[in-house]
Order: sequence, then structure tokens, then C-alpha cells
Amino acid sequence: MITYKAGDCDVAVVGAGHAGIEAALACARLGLDTMLFTLSLDAVGNMPCNPAIGGTGKGHLVYEIDALGGEMGYAADRVTLQSRILNPGKGAAVHSKRVQADRMAYRTYMKSLLERTANLSLRQAQVTDINFEDIGNGRKRAVGVTTSLGAVFGAKAVIIATGTYLASRTITGEAIEIAGPDGMTSAGKLPESLARTGMRLMRFKTGTPPRIHADSIDFSKLEVQHGDSEIIPFSSRTPEDAFVGMKQIDCHIAYTNGKTHEIIRKNLDRSPLYSGVIHGTGPRYCPSIEDKVVRFADKTRHQLFVEPCGADTKEIYLQGFSSSLPEEVQTEMLRSIVGFENARIMRTAYAIEYDCADPTQMYATLEFRDFESLYGAGQFNGTSGYEEAAAQGLIAGINAAMKIKGGEPVALTRDSSYIGTLIDDLVTKGTSEPYRIMTSRSEYRLLLRQDNADARLTPIGHRVGLVDDERYEKFLKKQELIRSEISRAESTFFSPSQVNGLLVGMGLSPAGGGVRLADLLRRPQIGWKDLAGIDVGRSPGVTAAIGRSVTVELKYEGYIKRELAEVARNAKLEAKRLIPGTDYTKITGLRIEAGQKLTAMQPLNVGQASRISGVSPADISVLLVWLASADRGQTEKKEDGRE
Repeated sequence: MITYKAGDCDVAVVGAGHAGIEAALACARLGLDTMLFTLSLDAVGNMPCNPAIGGTGKGHLVYEIDALGGEMGYAADRVTLQSRILNPGKGAAVHSKRVQADRMAYRTYMKSLLERTANLSLRQAQVTDINFEDIGNGRKRAVGVTTSLGAVFGAKAVIIATGTYLASRTITGEAIEIAGPDGMTSAGKLPESLARTGMRLMRFKTGTPPRIHADSIDFSKLEVQHGDSEIIPFSSRTPEDAFVGMKQIDCHIAYTNGKTHEIIRKNLDRSPLYSGVIHGTGPRYCPSIEDKVVRFADKTRHQLFVEPCGADTKEIYLQGFSSSLPEEVQTEMLRSIVGFENARIMRTAYAIEYDCADPTQMYATLEFRDFESLYGAGQFNGTSGYEEAAAQGLIAGINAAMKIKGGEPVALTRDSSYIGTLIDDLVTKGTSEPYRIMTSRSEYRLLLRQDNADARLTPIGHRVGLVDDERYEKFLKKQELIRSEISRAESTFFSPSQVNGLLVGMGLSPAGGGVRLADLLRRPQIGWKDLAGIDVGRSPGVTAAIGRSVTVELKYEGYIKRELAEVARNAKLEAKRLIPGTDYTKITGLRIEAGQKLTAMQPLNVGQASRISGVSPADISVLLVWLASADRGQTEKKEDGRE
């Protein structure tokens, strides 16, 4: 193919899904000339799977993206159809916000924003090659990209955020197409190019359920799922009263039944999952309906969520009904469900296989170890979900910008964020299936709540330049109000006559004497809003969000202190830096497997080394002894004047 020099940029971002959008916005907002490539301008910010943002663990990621200066949370607030806090009956650590989003409105908002952002060029083109130059020791540096039309663009950094488009094929029964999500073009040449460089690729699979015309569903036979009466925004940029008076769209719940399951079992021989047609590994926590019927044969029914795709469309998404069975079987299955007897499919369900990179090839900055200035983000890194993708895109974008500008890179820790947990899991443990964040993945989840995401990460967003001074000043005032309210709560007392009416009215035991405001808030049954009638000393600047943070800090004070102590203990291992380029196979006492894996992955510190699969506690003990010996050797050299 004849190529031509088409231009230069600072950063080239390949893919304009949720990861690519955050990466490109971060780079452009930090002043870098950024080019964002997409296979189709009509697929920018697409939601090929569920029309929702947030969920268990995922909601935490969205709050963290916003705290760092990303866009997803604010965009989700603008297109919310319904909002709910999941796990409301459990502790604050696992409260997770999820919104039904208007799919088309989200795409429109994001595309318009990209088009209006300074320093950012949006271009429809298929990138077929990442261009490299050799830098010695078997390493290469990314210096640009080449498109299918022969255009060569020079770049100082490249971010790959290709989603599920690499060598993708969609599968519905016996029908197999070389295509990406929603019938888009598959990108077949780029993975071939990456494989030639020596990059390790994996083959994963995901899927999506059918979309059904709303007028063909009998909603009177389904359970109604209302939104929360109070909507808490994702973004600190969204006013707290933005949703007051908003009419939310209802979602519904349906169930499969014995007839549905019998239809599935009868047609398993036509299922690509069981006939050997699908080779990629699918997501553990979002299996297809045929997989659920086989794996959970004792279940008489499975719950399905009936969700609107937008305010101006009749498309309904049937979450939990993902399938790759033939189209006619899908129709029969669907019409066996109560309320769906006359259902009309608008989009047929399909499975999709695609290539992605082994994330253990990357640093915690998401830069490839053997390919300098090349970064990976999103499903290209083996994850699933819009939120996981956006979080990685933001970090990759920040670090590409910091590398070019000579700034300090951002490598978030497990105790700082779910984003840090997500990336640490990927680069140290890797993944053998599409990775999904969950609150259970974090050992510090009481510290990593939704309500304090800004306290944990906004200073970092301000340091790198994505949170402006005005927003940062508002953040500082909020933190000061939280501290002053906690102090006031500890020193404010109420008499029995002031509080007993409230307590008895809530079905609680009356107070026998004076009681502190802090102790009232520590009671499990009492929240900030419950005390509004008697707590007249509140500052006018104390919002509902501040009140929630104050309440959580007081209720879980003892547990929070315990987790902070655990963080301090583990920080000692994280502080023990390892020597880049070490050949760990030569360290006496390390098991062969540990030596090989440590040499291949080159962890930054002992803490990270301890989380690598195949490295045992005994190996870490050997590593600590070796490190202490190496430190003594360096000290002796200096004392002898040999350095």
C-alpha cells in the first residue's frame, strides 16, 4: 500500500468509545494536540450493551472519574432517565449508584463535546498499524499510526482503546459475520500488526440481548421498578437540585420460566457456546441465558430487567437475556416469558469475539513495558464495562500527557481508589476472562466510598491540571465544612426533651439523659435528614452531600481507623522499591516460577510483587532479605568511597 505523510500530533488515540473519549479529552484539556480516530463517527460514545452507567462497584468508578476531572459522570447526569442506589439496605461501603441513560442522548452529547474541545481533532479512519522505532534492548517506541487509506500520522504517544472491534466477529446461531458491535466494521489488520511486534494478545467474548419494541410488551404483567425519590448526582459539576421535580421513567422486572428453559435445552446443539464455534472466554459475571440455564440447572427462573434505551425510542433492553442462539430460537424463548407473548424483536441478540492485550505487559501507568509511549485502555486491556473503560482511558490519557510534558505520572494505589484496584489487578494478576470491577475486589472498600471520591482524588486531578482552580476551591470549602460539621457534632448536646419525641416516633428507645449529636448519628437507624428538625445549628452551606459524608464518617469511625491502620502496614511493602531490570531468576532461594514471573513483570515495589499470581509469601520473604542485602551493599560501597 502506498502511504503518505498526513500530519503530526502529540497524542494519537485509537478508538472513540468510553476509554478513547476520556483519554482524548484528558490529553486535549492538558494542552496537547490530540487526534482521536474512530471507525465510524456515528459510533462515538456508543452503548452497544446495556443503556446504563454505574452499578455495583461501577458507580464508584464513575465518581472517581469525575473527581479526577473526567467527563463520564457529568455526561451521565445530563442523560439520566432513572436513578437508583443499589444495596441501600447494606453498609455505605457498597452503596452504588446506577442510572438508566438515554443511549442516543449520551452519544450526541459526547460527540458534540469532542467536536467543540480545543486541541482535539476527531477523524473517521481505521488505524491498521502502530508505527515504532527501535530504542535498543529489544524495546520499541511508538511514534505514530497508519490508516487503511495510507495516511501516516506522527505522534509522541499512542493510546489504543479499540473496545471489542479487534478482529471481531458476531455470532448468532449458525450465522457468523466479520463485524463489530451493532453491525459496525471489524478492525482486522491492527491486531495482526500488533502480534508481529511480539505483543501478547488474548481472545475474549461478550454478548448482548435482543432489543424489543415497547408496544409489543404487556407491562401490566411485569413488576415495576421505580427510581429513587432523591437523586444524588454523579458529578460535582451537577447542582444537587438539578433533578428536583424530574419525572423518572420506570423500569420493569420479568422472569424466565420452565418453558423458556426447556426451549433453551432443546436447542443447545445449535448454541455456538456448546458447539465449539465460540473460542473466546466470556464474562463470568454476565453469562448468556443459555449458560445460566446449564450452569444453574436447579433454578426454576432467572430475573430479567426490562430497561428503556431512551426517552425518544421504543427500543427496550432485556438485561439478563444475552444469547447467541439462532434468531428463531430467540423469538421462541422470548415469547415464552410472561408479558412478552407478542414481543417483536428490533435487534437480534448476538455474541461477539474479539482480540485484546494481556494487561500484565503494562505498568500501572498503563504504558507498555516493551513499547515506550504506547498505552492501552478499556476492553483492549481485557476488561468489560463502560465504567472500567472510561477509568482506564482517563489514566492512560493523563499519563501520556505527563510523559510528553515531563510531569509526574499517575499510578493510583489500591488504598486510594477502585481505579487503582482495577489497574493493579490487571497489571499484576492479569485476567483470563473479561474483568469486571466489584466492591468485593477491594480490601479497603470502607475507605473507598462513593461519598468521599472527591476527598481521595480531586487533589490529584488538580495537580495534573484537569480540575481547575475554581472547582478546586469549592472542593476545599466542602472538605472544611465536613471537618467543621464533624467537630460540631462531637460537641453539640441535646436534652432528652429535645430528642425523645423524634426517637420514640422512629420506634427507638428514648434517651435517659443528654446525648451528643455525633452519638445520634452513629445509631444505625438515624440519618442526617432525620435530625433536620432538631439540629438547628447547621451551617447554611451544609448540603445533603456534606451531611451524608459526615454521617458515614461518624457511623463507621472505628472501622475506618482499623482500615487506615491496615493501609499503613501495607504501605511499608509498597515503599520498598525494586530495581528496574532485575533478573530475579538469579536470586538464591526464590522458586523458579516466582523468579520467572517477577523477571517478566518487573514490579515497581514489593507490595506489587506480593500480588503477582505464582509469587508466594515465602518468595516475598526471600525478596525482602535480598533487597536488604542489596541496600547494605550499596551503603558499604558509598562508605568505602567506591561510588
